[in-house]
Formats: sequence, structure tokens, C-alpha cells
Amino acid sequence: MRAEADTAALVALLRVGKRPRAVYADRVEEANSPIAVLEAEHGLLAHQLLESASAEIAAWRARGISVLTVLDPEYPSNLRAVHDRPPLVFVAGRLDPCDSRAVAVIGSRRPSAGGVASAGEVAVHLVQSGYTVISGLAAGIDTAAHMAALESGGRTIAVIGSGLDRCYPPANAALQRRIGTECAVVSQFWPEASPSRRSFPERNATMSGLALATVIIEATHTSGARTQARLALGHGRPVLLAASLLEQAWARELAARPGTHVVRSPGEISEIVGRLNSTTLVA
Repeated sequence: MRAEADTAALVALLRVGKRPRAVYADRVEEANSPIAVLEAEHGLLAHQLLESASAEIAAWRARGISVLTVLDPEYPSNLRAVHDRPPLVFVAGRLDPCDSRAVAVIGSRRPSAGGVASAGEVAVHLVQSGYTVISGLAAGIDTAAHMAALESGGRTIAVIGSGLDRCYPPANAALQRRIGTECAVVSQFWPEASPSRRSFPERNATMSGLALATVIIEATHTSGARTQARLALGHGRPVLLAASLLEQAWARELAARPGTHVVRSPGEISEIVGRLNSTTLVA
């Protein structure tokens, strides 16, 4: 089938290509044919590369991992709209059309008890308001948000900074399996890839792209949440800061930027996200 061949061609391009991944996303969308791009770049080797990639895809599927390319109708629409979208994503579990109504809830790996409670309250409110909760499976705030969404019967998506065959932190292996069974775990990295210093900012970009907005519950000036806030604003997606963060200089500076909103209750989050997305189309 054409779709399967296109997927294999894109996998082959990314396995052997030297260009940045976003370049390949642009090239295959412009050509509407990963096979054509593969043949143009690798000539007579294209057929051999296709066969190797097809075997990899079959092995991934046997382990419950699906592959969505930027050309697939099932590729998340929110993510497709951002400039640094990954050309393909790997999924354990199942993405649902309702996941286009998603909000990222993120924060410190070493939160206070109040921060953990707040993350849970926000996640439950978002589920009750019809949103999918996205987070990064990290210890602390991320874990609290995922767990609260699951326990309240809602959907949650974990966007991870390693391949789907790995789990970081290892303590969240059971949670990763549960999310992959009941909802979805998403990665832009090869399934065997280990986490790295570079992979987490890239993961943050994908998490921002999947979400209509990013909520920061609790964080310090060294937190990866600051990276995601910068990326989200660059995507044109709002950032919602818990008012308690304004005790810190970095948060006050971020709060002054267009697109940032300070919130004092979970209800304010759904009100702001709903209002902004009733007037702004994310396609």
C-alpha cells in the first residue's frame, strides 16, 4: 500500500539522512511523497533502504508501537501546525481525535506537597472540562498530573524524551505502561533511543505542539518548564502560570510577555483556553 511505503521511505530518509529532521518534514510535505525524496537523495540505494525500513516497522508493530508520519491523516493536527513538528512520531497506545482538545500540565521534578496537590486539581478540572491532559512523564508535577487524569477517568498523553522501549525515570515504568495501555505514550525518537540532554528540549517542543496551551504549576529558574514556555510562545500557544510562581524573577519576566496569563484557580485555566481557542483556529 502507498501509505505503508511512504512510512518506510520516511523512516529510511531519517535513518540515513544528514539534514535536520524539520527539513525532511518540509520536503516530504512539499513533494507529498517520501519515496520521491528518498529516490532523489539516494538513487539506486532507495530500494534496499526501503526494505530495511519496512522490516523495522514490522518489528515495531509487533511490539505494539505504531508510526505516524506528517503525511498521515492521523498525525495530530495541533502538532502539524507548528514549524518544528517532527516528521514522524511513535505511539504506544492510541491517539484519539478528542486529543486535539489537550492542555499540557508541567512543572518541577521536586515539587512541594502543595504543588503536587495543585497539579492534581488542575488535571481533574481539565478532564471534567473535556480536555486531554498532556505531560512529560517526569517525576513530580508530571507524574501527579498523569495520575490524577487517569484516576478521574480522563485521557492523558505522555510525551517522553527517549524511545518507547525505554523509560525515564525508571520509577515511572509502570505508569508508562498504564498510559500506553489506556491512552497514549508519544515519542519522536527511535524506539531504542536513550534519553539525552538534547532530547528533552526537543520533547518539550513536541509537547507544546500537541497542546492548545501549557500550564506551569511549580518550577524554578533551571526547570525545563521554562524551555517549554519559550517554545509554546514561539508556537503561538498560550502559557498559563500559577500565581504562586510570581515570587520568582523569571516568572515575573515571563508573565510580562504577550501570550502569558497568570492564573489563580483551575477554573481560570479552562476559561482562558476556551476563550482563546474559540477565536483562534489551531489547524
